[in-house]
Amino acid sequence: MGFPANGSSQDKPYKFLIYGRTGWIGGLLGKLCEAQGIEYEYGSGRLENRSSLESDLTTVNPTHVFNAAGVTGRPNVDWCESHKVETIRANVVGTLTLADVCREKGLILINYATGCIFEYDSGHTLGSGIGFKEEDTPNFIGSFYSKTKAMVEELLKNYDNVCTLRVRMPISADLTNPRNFITKITRYEKVVDIPNSMTILDELLPISIEMAKRNLTGIWNFTNPGVVSHNEILEMYRDYIDPSFSWKNFTIEEQAKVIVAPRSNNELDASKLSKEFPEMKSIKESLIENVFKPNRKTPVA
Repeated sequence: MGFPANGSSQDKPYKFLIYGRTGWIGGLLGKLCEAQGIEYEYGSGRLENRSSLESDLTTVNPTHVFNAAGVTGRPNVDWCESHKVETIRANVVGTLTLADVCREKGLILINYATGCIFEYDSGHTLGSGIGFKEEDTPNFIGSFYSKTKAMVEELLKNYDNVCTLRVRMPISADLTNPRNFITKITRYEKVVDIPNSMTILDELLPISIEMAKRNLTGIWNFTNPGVVSHNEILEMYRDYIDPSFSWKNFTIEEQAKVIVAPRSNNELDASKLSKEFPEMKSIKESLIENVFKPNRKTPVA
């Protein structure tokens, strides 16, 4: 199969086909394309329906395909525990079908995946600064959602046309969005306090468009460098947004009593992405510059 070589430029103008129109990332991608003057269309086919995907590719004739579709569950991943077939259909069958159809057409697929397939272990202890790398084998299968995502990542390794982006705990400057990790934790009755790798979409989604233009493939830890804890984020929220804001912590053991499936906590090593995009900010710096400063409601000290 002839795929565009890494870093190669192309003669014809870009045209992106995006799946996940109704999703958070899919919606943001469309806005970014508009801002950059990139022609794009949303896919109308269902991912698990091969002929509908082939029809989309024939009609749209894109240069690159983006997959921001799939199920995370509403209101959260606990939904997947009781909807296993639906989760497989979207996250495994659908994603593999799209990757396969794209491969037949010689197209690169940028696939927004998850980094919630790892958890701290003896080789990657909390606070050590040793993060999981792209080639590490997933070690977290506590939730059915994570289990399906680890399965599909393993299978997609065999597709040389796929760029897998491991997103974690996505955050944006839109603090009204219920999917935003900051919005979620400000609304919880109690929160755990564990350092984690996270993805600032305002900074990293434009990077994913640039990755498509550079025809990059393979697995990428798609998080800002470093880690930040729940309390550190809530302290920023209090300092920049609402001085009267307060919160309560609880332990993972206490959290386990109010959720169905365990949650992943980890640090991903972002050095591969940093090498390609050296201007990328660390997680705490990006949070302040891209999220909290633009939303500041408290007086500047």
